[in-house]
Amino acid sequence: MINQKHNLKPTTKAYGYPKSEKLKKKRHIDLLFSEGKSVSKYPLRLVFVPVSDADEPYQVGVSVSKRYFKKAVDRNRYKRLLRETYRLNKASLPCLNQSYALMFLYQTKDKLTFDEVQEKMIRLMEKFSEEVI
Repeated sequence: MINQKHNLKPTTKAYGYPKSEKLKKKRHIDLLFSEGKSVSKYPLRLVFVPVSDADEPYQVGVSVSKRYFKKAVDRNRYKRLLRETYRLNKASLPCLNQSYALMFLYQTKDKLTFDEVQEKMIRLMEKFSEEVI
């Protein structure tokens, strides 16, 4: 039985972040930055583009600029925060007929807490939902 609301397979956990959901294809990443649209909720930005050959409804990547965080340990922490807030809130994304490649970007020097990032992520996902529907 497939959950039609969120396109989850029975073996997929609702709050999981499987490998098939990770954005890895160079072609999709290039397409994102050349033809993608974006929505922002400071300090987060979401770049998205429809893709035709994806297995999952959404393929997601995260990025934190070296410009804002010089140390890799800091960049990695914010990438983990972005992945975790996406994982916990992905059920709020709309169920669409089209698959999308998404890239979440953290764009500030400010060191936000997990709760602040999560609040911004929820608002960003709401803006994305309004944009694609």
